[in-house]
Amino acid sequence: MTQPDPRAALIPDQSARITVATYTAYLDAQRAVDYLSDQKFPVERTAIIGEGLKTVEQVTGRLDWGRAAGLGFGQGLFVGLFVGLIFSFLGLGSGNVLFSVAYGMVLGAIFGVVWGLVGYALSGGRRDFTSIGGMRAERYVILADAEVAEQARTLLANLPPR
Repeated sequence: MTQPDPRAALIPDQSARITVATYTAYLDAQRAVDYLSDQKFPVERTAIIGEGLKTVEQVTGRLDWGRAAGLGFGQGLFVGLFVGLIFSFLGLGSGNVLFSVAYGMVLGAIFGVVWGLVGYALSGGRRDFTSIGGMRAERYVILADAEVAEQARTLLANLPPR
């Protein structure tokens, strides 16, 4: 049995709210709500809803053994740098900060290469590319509670252009 999400209680039913503005870009909707906040409008009575959602995955390159090793090397290097810095700040590096950082980076790079190659081998050729992904919406709608919707519309009518 799954537990209900406790955050769901914080989000009111949107069907009882009224549309006060629609934007094609999220930053414009965010700017509008920020403007309402600047005007001392009770923004906790609004919501920004993305409609027409779709996932977008942009392919960034081909993945082969060399690239898998290179990506693992880079990621491991930075993880090793972070671990080396933590060890040196905690005094676990024999008092030599440079040694702790360099040692962490070398070990991180080695483990990163191994991890990258193992991960690539386990994929079995099913995903021979790299990509970045995200969500996009066709439009962003600002909804407000019925009691304050007209006030929000009036304020947004005075929103200065960019």
